[in-house]
Amino acid sequence: MTLTIERVSAPTPDVVGLLDELNEALSFGYAPDQRHALSLDQLFQPAVRFFLARESGQAVACGGVALLDGFAEVKRMYARPAVRGKGVAGAMLKRLEDEARGAGRTILRLETGIHQHEALRFYEKSGFERCSAFGDYLKKPTRSIATSIFFEKRL
Repeated sequence: MTLTIERVSAPTPDVVGLLDELNEALSFGYAPDQRHALSLDQLFQPAVRFFLARESGQAVACGGVALLDGFAEVKRMYARPAVRGKGVAGAMLKRLEDEARGAGRTILRLETGIHQHEALRFYEKSGFERCSAFGDYLKKPTRSIATSIFFEKRL
């Protein structure tokens, strides 16, 4: 397996395809107000760095890191089912952690949903600990974050 991870500055067809798959995966079990994904436009703003992973040239995973006041947040991380368990997600997460650390952030946070069992196990195995809501999630109605689980990790 030859894995490369590259920063992308615009929503390429590969990025759009991966995000469409992610959106489909997140469409079950959550009301519309319980989906907190950034839009394509939001993903490609200066405060967000977005990456695409390729295995032997094929797009297989993506993820971003938002550089916020005092912390960074993982955004729209997704690996295709065919590459899960092969280290692709771990490599992407390491790249996001390195990017956050390089930008001077010492805390990496994320929000995921109660139905994302693989993601929950992955983040816990990767050293993240559950925490309370943070940032803009604190401004959301309780119902909107009722299916959310929040994590953080010291870098």
